[in-house]
Amino acid sequence: MNKYLYETQIVQEDMERMIADTNIAYDLCKDRTVLVTGANGMLATYCVYTLMYLNEKKNWNVHVLALVRNRDRAMAKFGCFIGDKQFSLIVQDVCESFDNIPDADYIIHAAGSASPRFIKNAPLSIIEANVIGTKNVCAYALRSKAANVLFTSTREVYGKLENVEWITEDDMGVLDPMDSRSCYPESKRMAEQILKSYQVEKGLPFTNVRIAHSYGPGMETENDGRVMSDFMSDVLHNRNIILKSEGTAKRAFCYITDAVRGMFYVLFQGENTQSYNLANETEPMMIRDVARLMTEAFPEKKIRVEFHLQNNNGAYCKYARVGLDTHKLEALGWKPQVSLLDGVKNTIYSFEE
Repeated sequence: MNKYLYETQIVQEDMERMIADTNIAYDLCKDRTVLVTGANGMLATYCVYTLMYLNEKKNWNVHVLALVRNRDRAMAKFGCFIGDKQFSLIVQDVCESFDNIPDADYIIHAAGSASPRFIKNAPLSIIEANVIGTKNVCAYALRSKAANVLFTSTREVYGKLENVEWITEDDMGVLDPMDSRSCYPESKRMAEQILKSYQVEKGLPFTNVRIAHSYGPGMETENDGRVMSDFMSDVLHNRNIILKSEGTAKRAFCYITDAVRGMFYVLFQGENTQSYNLANETEPMMIRDVARLMTEAFPEKKIRVEFHLQNNNGAYCKYARVGLDTHKLEALGWKPQVSLLDGVKNTIYSFEE
């Protein structure tokens, strides 16, 4: 019988890493209820796992409400918690009424897709989750008298910035509303404004995390379209990694535990109405070097990197990289802990286990 993801050795080790960070004020959720929207998503899943692990190891009596749209996917991730009185699975779209959802003390609003496949083929669903879904969450949070709503935003809200080496939370660039891809960052911007408007008019407490490239166990690896997802799929299926460009664009990837630790720092210790950049900027690397690292990490697979150059710019863009300044998050006590090599190995091993 296959293990649930939560039961794998890699995830159990990740959970130990999560609760070992004693600077996070996890005790604020003791005997409380936490709603996680979009719980099937990679980062949201680890949020649920961490809270359930606190129950298991510390008996903290956190009641976790996991809101998902797809029951089958949820059962694959959370089936081991079914029947646990501290876990409730709520199957509905975030755009539907929250009238029948029990009140929560804390809310992690992570519903909505960032997949290039959905951005291309289902832009309205992305907009609806970020706009209608966020409005639903805000109204529910007021009803619940929630202590904080954490919204998972994106670095893409900054748009195009010129003459900037590092992006702080106070910077803001240009987005073209007629660019079809803008459905994602524009609706994330609107979601942030909805939260701010609820705070101004009704006193709603909230915080934002603007997240860069993250990866780890439970990530989508098939037909996703993002760089790390494509590479992971190739390694898992013992396929050579094929680059359709020279692969000189740089990226910095954040392992799931570092990303989720950052989320909990902001949920429990972030300043009301503030946004926080969340990225691991310690190892910026060209795409082709990421691909080589991943092939070299698993020599037994005997795969390599191939370049199939095309006349266009290839599958991955070549825009000049601008780093995310994470000093504001670091001031709360956060630091990334997991190297790219270790994170890649953990992710592959979790799927194979």
